[in-house]
Amino acid sequence: MNRKENLKQLSEKEKVWDIVVIGGGASGLGVALDALSRGLSVALFEKADFAKGTSSRSTKLVHGGVRYLAQGDVGLVLEALKERGRLLKNAPHLAHDQPFIIPIYRLYDRLQYTVGLKLYDWMAGRLRLGRSRFISKKDTVKRLPAIRQEGLMGGVVYHDGQFDDARLALNIAQTCDSLGGCMLNYMKVNGLIKDQEGMVTGLKVRDTVGKKTHVVQAKMVVNATGVFADKILQMDHPEAPKMIQPSQGIHLVMDRSFLGGEDALMIPKTSDGRVLFAVPWHNKLVVGTTDTLKEKAKLEPEALEKEIDFILETAKGYLSKVPTRADVLSVYAGLRPLAAPKEGSTKTKEISRSHKVIVSDSNLITLTGGKWTTFRKMGEDTVNHYFQLTGAKKEKSTSHLQKIHGHTQEKIKGHWAVYGSDATKIKQLISENAKLGELLHPKYPYTAAEAVWAVREEMAFRIEDVLSRRIRILMLDAEAALQMAPKVGELMAEELGWDAATKKAELEDFERLTKKYRIKK
Repeated sequence: MNRKENLKQLSEKEKVWDIVVIGGGASGLGVALDALSRGLSVALFEKADFAKGTSSRSTKLVHGGVRYLAQGDVGLVLEALKERGRLLKNAPHLAHDQPFIIPIYRLYDRLQYTVGLKLYDWMAGRLRLGRSRFISKKDTVKRLPAIRQEGLMGGVVYHDGQFDDARLALNIAQTCDSLGGCMLNYMKVNGLIKDQEGMVTGLKVRDTVGKKTHVVQAKMVVNATGVFADKILQMDHPEAPKMIQPSQGIHLVMDRSFLGGEDALMIPKTSDGRVLFAVPWHNKLVVGTTDTLKEKAKLEPEALEKEIDFILETAKGYLSKVPTRADVLSVYAGLRPLAAPKEGSTKTKEISRSHKVIVSDSNLITLTGGKWTTFRKMGEDTVNHYFQLTGAKKEKSTSHLQKIHGHTQEKIKGHWAVYGSDATKIKQLISENAKLGELLHPKYPYTAAEAVWAVREEMAFRIEDVLSRRIRILMLDAEAALQMAPKVGELMAEELGWDAATKKAELEDFERLTKKYRIKK
């Protein structure tokens, strides 16, 4: 992706885009991908970096949603299972089968989860990843060496998908770029443009890197800004009622030895009736999540002490090696954009996880809700409105067949796997310049070449872009990320032409940011 080239497209004064998307997270990228699959022209603007918000802070699961099945939301589960299968097929370098084990301590639970998960298998049909089954206590301990054995009767194994969320967002943006989409990060929408009838016909967007404002015309504008959707709705109509209820979920990242083995742990019912996962990811263990209603949406939310304590306390009941605050390498928080509940209700369990497409009186289209697994279907449902609004002949969506950038059937080993077919190109940089083969940190495999590649090919503009979403180290080990920052700053300064003051400001910004990912021991 080349930002300068994409910005040039905005200077074509007479150009009217078919669809302009506000928001570069899972929802917005799904809309762009589907629209491009139908031959429509698309520009997408993200005010920060691609997937800076909720879309890089998930539990890293591509799943049908076992808990939605328990809640009786069969339609949502069927849709998600179908999309799960498609995603594993279209992005095999980023999404793969992950076995889960539910530890069984009561006879009733054995019956309940064995039957429930057989139904889950059946619903997945030919897209099923593996057969669910009950395994003995001996096998459960063998597969989850650190599970609490007292009272353990065995476990129920089932299969779901696991992925790298921010890398997927980036690869979808690259896919859209290669299909002719104008994909731009660090572009802040400052206002909507309307015609004499009050219909939305475009927007004003500010390039926060180049400090220039652009006026962009469009046949349809899509608000896909997640937890910030209300801000765009209020640009459209200052009196617009609040539609989004942000709900915070946090995750703790620790050493894999706290679980052991290759399997993930699923705790089906915590003390407050939620589901808790412990998932192996990039050679660490991601444990979460929580569900805490928040008043305001923030781009960089922080974990609450009570949320950290809740996860540690719940994990303590299932793990023989008890994790403490000192064992947490990183903590990250994300905000779910749930539909605002009815007056008087505060339970997030009552709020639907399915997505909605809303058409304002001004023809502004807003996409809310949903989850990563169904990002493509959310896009398809949104783009269908384009043909209703414009009267254009409806083109069939082919996004379900679209291979995602980096797609490869080759099994790439180690940390290079997430780059897919790009791994060879990054290694080529190292063969041309041995200095780029230097490690950014002695404990981790990431190289200087990856930081350079992130700037040249993946639109990274800040140290945070590289260390949080291109290389995922801020999420995996906040202290190590801080130690890597000066080296990354040097490489970026060389690539982007930063002066000493810019580099210093970037390092200070990143140091402030890492404080939110480290917990008080």
